[in-house]
Amino acid sequence: MGDGLRHWLEDWQRAGVTDLPPAAPLPIASTPLAESPVDAAAADPPPANEITSTVPDGSRNRPNDAAARLQVLAEEVAGCVRCPELAATRTQTVFGTGDPNASVLMLGEAPGADEDRTGEPFVGRAGQLLTKILEACGWSREDVYICNVLRCRPPGNRNPSSEEAANCRGWLDGQIAAVQPDWIICWGSVPAKELLATKKAIGKLRKQLFDHEYEGGSARVLCTYHPSYLLRNPPAKKDVWDDLKFLLAEMGRPVPSGRG
Repeated sequence: MGDGLRHWLEDWQRAGVTDLPPAAPLPIASTPLAESPVDAAAADPPPANEITSTVPDGSRNRPNDAAARLQVLAEEVAGCVRCPELAATRTQTVFGTGDPNASVLMLGEAPGADEDRTGEPFVGRAGQLLTKILEACGWSREDVYICNVLRCRPPGNRNPSSEEAANCRGWLDGQIAAVQPDWIICWGSVPAKELLATKKAIGKLRKQLFDHEYEGGSARVLCTYHPSYLLRNPPAKKDVWDDLKFLLAEMGRPVPSGRG
C-alpha cells in the first residue's frame, strides 16, 4: 500500500470513520450488445436457405422463347452427323428463317445448291418464285417461318431417303414446337408425306386441311405443289393459286382476285 493512501486511511480512523459506503453499481445498458451497429456488422450471415433473392423473377434469362429455342436447335443441327453422306458433302446446314413467332410455317423438302451455299432455305429459282407467291397472298418472307424436312443438301438434289427424313425429324418437330404455328403449308409430296405420315400423292391432298398435333399445340395443314414443280410445269400455278385462296379464306384473310 502506498504512503499516501496509508496516511489518508489513518486520518479517517482518527476522525472516527470505520466503514466506507458500498460503491454504486454501474449502469446496465438497456440495448442488447448484439444490436449495436458494430456487433451487428460482425454478426454471422444468415444461412443460405434463409437469404431472400432481390432479383425479379422475370429478369432471369431462360431459353423458353421461340427465338432462343430455335437458336439452340440451330447450333445443335450445325454439328449433326446422323447422315454420314450428307454431313460429308454439305457446305453447311440449312436451318430456317423468318419470324420465330409466325402463325404460318412453310415446309419444303431439302436444301439445294443455292441453299447449301447461303445457309438459307428457298433462295434459288424456286425460292424466288415462293417469294412472289407469298407477296400475292399479302405476306413477306419475314411474316412466315420457312424450313425443310432436311437440313442438309442431298447430293445431286435427289429426294431425301426415308432414313434421312427420320434422322432429321426430331429437328423438324423441335422447330414446329418452338414456332407454335397455327397453319402449315407443305410444299410438295415429300413434306406432305413426312409430316402427315401418308402415302397419298400430292394431287390427292390438295385443297383440304389436315390437323397436325405438336408439342404445345396444333396446326391446320395445307398441301400443294412445290415451287420447283411450277417452274417445270407452269400450268400448275393455277392449282397452287386455288389452294392458297382456299387457305386464305379459311384463315379469314382477304382473298386476292386473279390467278396470282
